Amino acid sequence: MAAAELDLEAEYNNRARVPEHPAHIAGWQRDSAAYREVARCELDLAYGAGERHRLDLFYPQNGDAGGPVVLFIHGGYWQALDKSTSSHLARGANERGLTVAIPSYTLAPAAKLADIISEIEAAANFVIQRTGRPLVVSGHSAGGHLTACLMAHPGALQRPVRAAMPISGLFDLPPLVPTSINKALGLNLNEAHRLSPLEWNPPTSGRLIAVVGGAESSEFLRQSHAIVERWNQAGIATQYHEVTGAHHFDVIAGLANPSDPLVDMLMELAEDA
Repeated sequence: MAAAELDLEAEYNNRARVPEHPAHIAGWQRDSAAYREVARCELDLAYGAGERHRLDLFYPQNGDAGGPVVLFIHGGYWQALDKSTSSHLARGANERGLTVAIPSYTLAPAAKLADIISEIEAAANFVIQRTGRPLVVSGHSAGGHLTACLMAHPGALQRPVRAAMPISGLFDLPPLVPTSINKALGLNLNEAHRLSPLEWNPPTSGRLIAVVGGAESSEFLRQSHAIVERWNQAGIATQYHEVTGAHHFDVIAGLANPSDPLVDMLMELAEDA
């Protein structure tokens, strides 16, 4: 179906699509708080001068295996949530021997989207400098967009990102412009094109796995297919992975389970980073 025929508000308004979303978000908060209580972690490290320029580092209980660090970027359409709702998602990688970094960033409308991209670049550079390790980057929804931005803009980083796993990512932003989601973002059509990683030159090397829930909207499925196809044509090793039956709010749940396929894929990416 052509984009002009789609109800873009219905396609992109995930909270309306999943009426039980408050229970999922409350669950993230509860599980994250519980994990912070038991995890080996350093909390609220400053990667910049802003109030939300903070990140948490979660370490494997039995010692780091010496691989790359997983940088996980939370979602919320660049205008909601923070790192404290994603702590539990470090568990799966931690139990497989990987350190995980989870940053917050300034939210719209206090920050423009271009500035948010720059903040995440600063967070990535902080982790690279502090650990001396390469990154595997993952992120959910808006965090998936920021994941692709990091991989496609290697010049902004102290070392390029060569492995990434966006989950329910947004790579093509113009469809958001007429929706209620854009009220806080304030994107015009030109900005939406300019900040869409699907329209950037793809990275010159690396591997990308685009994950999406099988029960998500047709537009979210399209977005993940599009980045996989575009970057694959440019020579990147890409893979499309659907989590069967998952909607936008439970698609990330597997990251908390060390035996889940999502964590298996992170481990595979760690070998390519």
